[in-house]
Amino acid sequence: MKHIKLILETGEEYLGESIGHDLEHVFSLGELVFNTSMTGYQEILSDPSYCDQVVVMTYPLIGNYGVNKDDFESLTPALKGLVVRECPMHGSNWRNEYSLREFLARFKIPGIAGIDTRELTKKIRDRGVMKAALVPQDYPVRNLSEVFARPLGTDQIARVSTKNPIHFPGEGKRIILMDFGYKKNILRSLLRRNSDVVVVPWNATVDLIESYRPDGVVMSNGPGNPKDVPEVLPVIKHLQTRYPMFSICMGHQLFALANGADTEKLKFGHRGGNHPVKDLRLGKVFMSSQNHGYAVTTASVANTELEVTQININDRTIEGLKHRTLPAFSVQYHPEACPGPEDTAWLFDDFLKTIRN
Repeated sequence: MKHIKLILETGEEYLGESIGHDLEHVFSLGELVFNTSMTGYQEILSDPSYCDQVVVMTYPLIGNYGVNKDDFESLTPALKGLVVRECPMHGSNWRNEYSLREFLARFKIPGIAGIDTRELTKKIRDRGVMKAALVPQDYPVRNLSEVFARPLGTDQIARVSTKNPIHFPGEGKRIILMDFGYKKNILRSLLRRNSDVVVVPWNATVDLIESYRPDGVVMSNGPGNPKDVPEVLPVIKHLQTRYPMFSICMGHQLFALANGADTEKLKFGHRGGNHPVKDLRLGKVFMSSQNHGYAVTTASVANTELEVTQININDRTIEGLKHRTLPAFSVQYHPEACPGPEDTAWLFDDFLKTIRN
């Protein structure tokens, strides 16, 4: 058994079993976050929104059903590491093709097992997200101050977004999917409804988007701070006046910023598959899958053309917005969640109904 260390920027160290890529004499630095999902580790690991993050899974057994080729949310995982309590050597499921350990090694993702992930999660909840590094067991202590002095960067969206437009033909309405780091199931959800989808880069111009003669625009999820891409805001402001718009997660935050609202970094974010969301218009509570570290500030919405439509039951943060006069709305969570609750998949139907009307 080979060992590896997880070291927090506060100086605390955790020694555990290496279950992924062999770091040898290098390190992997990222933002330490936790996810409370019991299943869906493959989708979490391949979600572009985890770019530059070290993910702690609170559920004690991760990897028990293996990995398969169909459940990826992106082609290339972008996270910096995985932290689990226990990781089996082999997956046990009829769809299993290779183990989680093989997955991590294949994509050069370091992983550590055998530590108390729930105790670690309590530290994140108390102190907030922080930098953490996965290093070899014998990594020189003298170099750690230099490691943690390094910034995490602000170009995550540019790194995970497609570089060129991609067309996915369908017989229905043409939808532009602006890719800030989209999960494949957003695309699947649109194609399942027979939409004709064109995925465009995060920095696509208005001229490029309009050249495809779209019927509507979807803005995807993505990693990092929404304020790191201010050049997108004028594009959003223009598009929302021309086409129905549906924005998800990062798209929701950018939609808010483009309309004069503000965002803030949460202490430890929302990451898991069981977050309750209340729809203020319907008076109903839906379960949602979430993965974000920023939120739209409630006070900033007051003097805008936006209306709050949904809130988080746990902390009252904003989960949904709609424009008062334009056919544009957004949600902070993932209505396309897979795996996860399907309570809010109807939002895609509402969006397409808005286009038809």
